[in-house]
Order: sequence, then structure tokens, then C-alpha cells
Amino acid sequence: MTKYHPLMAGALLVAQLPLAGCEEVPQETRETDPDPPNIIYVIADDLGYGDLGSFGQEHIRTPNLDRMAEQGMRLTQHYAGSTVCAPSRSVLLTGYHAGRTQIRGNSEVMPIGQYPLQYGTVTVSTLLQDAGYATGGFGKWGLGYPGSEGMPSYQGFDEFFGFLGQRRAHFFYPEFLFHDRRGEGAERVYLEGNVVDDSSPEHFQHPGSGPPIEKRHYSADVIHDRAVGFIEEHSDRPFFLYYPSQIPHASLTVPDETLQLYLNEEGESIFSEEPRDPGHYTDQPMPKAAYAAMITHLDGQVGELLDKLEAEGIAENTLVIFTSDNGSHSEGGYHYSMLESNGPLRGGKRDLYEGGIRVPTIAWWPGTISPGSESDHISGFQDMLPTFSELASVTPPPGINGISMVPTLLGSGNQQEHDYLYWDFPGQGGKQAIRKDDWKAVRLHVADEEETRTELYNLAEDIGEQNDLADHHPEMVAQMEELMRQAYVPSHQFPLFPGD
Repeated sequence: MTKYHPLMAGALLVAQLPLAGCEEVPQETRETDPDPPNIIYVIADDLGYGDLGSFGQEHIRTPNLDRMAEQGMRLTQHYAGSTVCAPSRSVLLTGYHAGRTQIRGNSEVMPIGQYPLQYGTVTVSTLLQDAGYATGGFGKWGLGYPGSEGMPSYQGFDEFFGFLGQRRAHFFYPEFLFHDRRGEGAERVYLEGNVVDDSSPEHFQHPGSGPPIEKRHYSADVIHDRAVGFIEEHSDRPFFLYYPSQIPHASLTVPDETLQLYLNEEGESIFSEEPRDPGHYTDQPMPKAAYAAMITHLDGQVGELLDKLEAEGIAENTLVIFTSDNGSHSEGGYHYSMLESNGPLRGGKRDLYEGGIRVPTIAWWPGTISPGSESDHISGFQDMLPTFSELASVTPPPGINGISMVPTLLGSGNQQEHDYLYWDFPGQGGKQAIRKDDWKAVRLHVADEEETRTELYNLAEDIGEQNDLADHHPEMVAQMEELMRQAYVPSHQFPLFPGD
């Protein structure tokens, strides 16, 4: 079986520069509406492919997202940028896949934040900002620590409100959030009445965040109110609302009134609970009920966003996309198998099997997207930058890996297809994956020459990736490994292979 090691030497990829050997995608030119649409992009945090009623969930109530699917389009073969938070968001913002985007892992910068995007990076938000859009981000950032070049206000956002460091977003009653404004910098906004225990072990000391001692303001609600206010403030001009929610990431915490939906008259969970060790997260004796309630809570917030668009009279000029940053998790006492969160898919967060990267995605645009429609177009987070650029009549940077999905969304025109989609993950010994048409290759233990092996699956016949066909199709394995070699650019900050 073919094995290889990358021979290229290189430093961190600068996302705004075209690279030799990229899967460079020519962008079609098409006429767009002279009044460009508003764009709202909602990312759930660790929501599984099977967590919505419209994607087969039978235990969790998601009436608003199901309504959104009935009125819009389900994208059944859409993929997150990565299998964990920060790199998935980096793929989204830059249009480069996981082997070329700047941020490859959840690298911590203490005491608050992650490794930053570089200043001057061309992002979907900088492109839309330059096109005259009001740009706002509300939720979890994870692409730069306070004062760094990766701050949202340096990456194309007029304002951002929420968590800059994603570790702090593991808890839902923090003592403060950040408000970062273009030209003004970030300030802490204190949530009076919230008191936390931030004296946890050395590896997890994050100021103002931790297990709650006193609870008053649920962070996801405070952030949501700011997002609704952004719509009100900018309803008379094109806007881009980036809404990276912290739900349903552990800790498994939700307001009592929503949790009640999943409790019986005795105040006990309606599910047969199987609590697990929560680790450093807040202890939750009813993980199934709490996880389900968190998703229902987010569902209600999405419903309020849609209702707000209707009330402002701008629904028919607004594209709303709902998705997740990776598959469901096994953290904080929950396991994705408990409520069949990843549906028929194998694995979950941190895996490059389908359960870690295929995500439930819905596109809604009244009067433009056909109600109740469905697309099996194979697509990913990298496609959002060219898609939104085309809608805003701006030119995306050359050399990106994304392809505009406007023909799919509008149900007209010639939709260009990817030659392949690529993912990698530097953790757990290094992992890579390639999807080409119906074939999927997964390579594990990349950093260990003796242990590494490539698995091969036919997703059309085996969506659960149970039947490894590598020994039956060595020529396909060799082709997929060659594509992995071409797709991966070494990053000293986030090494995947020995010698990176």
C-alpha cells in the first residue's frame, strides 16, 4: 500500500496569497440583483447531523428549524471545515480548506484566546465590508486573543459581541463578555449577577469563566439580544450577520424554563439517563435532557431571527444559512450516541469519519429558494466565501478552494462541482480525509510510519463507513493518498506530520 511523507517545507500559510498547486477554482460571472441580499450565517457549536427533526431526530424538539427547512432547502451533503472549532471557522472565513487555511487546530493562548488569524487576511467579512455591508459577529470567535491581529475588528467586522476565547465559551454564566468595535478595540462588558469559580486546575484558568456560583445572565441569551438589535439597526442597508452560537457545546447548561420541556411532573428527565464523567465541565446529572433542551433553546433563537426579518419587512431580501461547526460531541457527560445525534453516521467530533464533519445545513430565502427543496451537492464551509461574494457582486481572491453555490441555492445555472474535499486534524496522532465523488478515504496515525493506514469507503453504498474497501481497490487508495499529498501544505504552528 502506498505510503508517503510530505516533502514540502514551508511556514504558516498566508491565506490571502494564491499558492502554486492549489485546487484553484474559476468563478463564474453572473448578474446579481442590484440590491444585494442581507446574509445571516448561524453556526451551532457541536450539533450533530441527526440532531434536527428535519434530519431525522425523533427526541429533540426543533420546530423553528424544521419550519426553516420546510420553507427553504436542506443541504444533505454539506461539510464543516474541520472536526473541531477554530480550524472549521478559519476554513469558513478564508475559503481555504483545512490543508491550506491558516488555523489548523485549537491552539491555546493563555489566559484568553486561540492562535490568531494574520492581519490582512482576506476573509468573507472583509470582502463584504468592502462591498458596503454592515458586518457584525455575535457568539464565539476562537480566532485570536484580546489585542491580537486576529481580533474580529481586524478581520472585517464592524462589531463583535461575545466570547473571544472559545475555552471561556465552555461555560454559560460568565462574569463578562467582550464587545469589539472597529476603530475602538475590545472592552469587557460585565454581566452583573454572574459569579463563577475560575480557580480550576492550571490548564484551565480563564478569567471570569468557569463553573457558576451565582447565575443571572445566560450568555447565549445576552448575545442573541445583541444580534437581534443588529438586525434592527441595519435593516435599511445590506448586512452580514455572523452568528456562531456556543450551543450545544458542553458544559450542558440551559435556562430552567427550557429544561422543563424535557422533565416530567416529578422534575426528572423524560429520558433514561446515563450520566458520564463531565471532566472539567459543569456536572450535569441529566445529560440527555440538558443537551436536548440546549438545542431546543437555540431553535427558539433561530425562530426569533426569522420572525424579526419578517417584522422588519426584509425576509425576502435575506439569505439565512444554519449549520454546525462539526459533528456532535462526547463531552460534559454527554455522548453523541445517546440521542442518535449523528444519525446514521460513524464517529463524532475529532473524527474525520462522516459523523465528525458532515453537518445538518439549511438555507432559507423566501421567494428565492424553493420551499421544501433538497440538494445533495457535495459542498463545504470553504464555499461560503465565493457564494457570498457572488451575491454581493464582489470578486473573491484567486487560489481559494471554495466554489460558489449560488446556482444550487437559486435552482438555476450550472453548478460547478469539487474535484475533491479535504480535511486534516493534527490531534490524536494526525488524521487526513478526502472525499472524491462517492469515495471517501480516511488516513489515521499519520505521524507514525508504522501505524498509518488508509481506509476506503463508498458512501453511496455505506454511509456509516462500516465496510473498508481499501484492500479491494488499491488503485483508488493510491489516488486518494496522492490527493492528500497535494492538498496538504505544512504549517509549523499546527504540525500534522513529523518534521512540520
